[in-house]
This record gives sequence, structure tokens and C-alpha cells, in this order.
Amino acid sequence: MIVRISGEGQYHLADDDVSRVQELDRQAIAAVNASEHDRFHELFDEMIALVRDRGERLGDDELVGSDVILPPPDTTVAEAEAEFSGEGLIPG
Repeated sequence: MIVRISGEGQYHLADDDVSRVQELDRQAIAAVNASEHDRFHELFDEMIALVRDRGERLGDDELVGSDVILPPPDTTVAEAEAEFSGEGLIPG
């Protein structure tokens, strides 16, 4: 899966890591819906860190379509309410 972190770049994330990102996404949606701001930030920070740490960064000159676009790391809960809804950011 190709994941873009807005304002940062793209990463290739192995299938083994996609399920963990999906779980973090589901938990982040629940935190947003419950207005649990601190919990949302913990989960979103963990999601971003997982993509950065476990993903393979694609070169800026590589043009590849993204499967998922994560909001920027400094996303607020108010902004997340518009992004993290329904089935979430991560398909599946």
C-alpha cells in the first residue's frame, strides 16, 4: 500500500503493517467521535510514526498514486472530524 503523509511524502507500507494502521485508524475515529482529544493525538501520532518507521520512503521524483492520504502530523481534532469519519482513512 502506498501511503502519503500530507506535506511530507509517500511511503510503501508492507501488507503486514497495513492491518495495524487500519486498527489505529478505527481507534482514531472512535476517539474523534467521543471528543477524546488526547487519545486521538496519541493514536494519530502512533499511526504517523508507524508509517515513517516501517514504511519505505519513496523518492520525491517517483510518481505513484497513493492508496491512502493521511492528514499532516499537526492535524487538530477539529480538522480530524472532517477527515476521520465513516469507514476511516484506511480502506479495508
